[in-house]
Amino acid sequence: MSQVTEILVPLRWSDMDAYGHVNNVQFVRLLEDARVAMLLQWFPEGLEQLDRGIVVARHEIDYLAPLSYRPEPVAVDVWVTRIGGASYDIGYVIRDPQAAGHTRYAVAETTLALFNLRDGAPRRMSGEERSQLEVHLGDPAPLRSRRSL
Repeated sequence: MSQVTEILVPLRWSDMDAYGHVNNVQFVRLLEDARVAMLLQWFPEGLEQLDRGIVVARHEIDYLAPLSYRPEPVAVDVWVTRIGGASYDIGYVIRDPQAAGHTRYAVAETTLALFNLRDGAPRRMSGEERSQLEVHLGDPAPLRSRRSL
């Protein structure tokens, strides 16, 4: 899928839990780090996009394999899965960029709601924002909840 942007995200020693693998809560941090880097790449105005107001409305994560600490970063593939009038969804795959077959550790999706920070209310997506997101529009994230039984 050509719409995917690969973001390399380093792990922190403190990401490990008592079981010696990256804690499930830290996966959300990996998603956040990738999402911020993605916004800086995709939007010419960079941080101004964040300053306009974007809030996380939803996360869905499927944990696929344990991730142990290592000095090399993980790859987070990021793309747009849905564009609405005042929100959009981002798909992610957290994977090992070096492993044969690219071991996948998690698949996730985040709904981002556009929010006017001054007014404290949702805002509509501009035509420019929509155009910038459409370039990265791809398939839905391959979450278990979407698989037919």
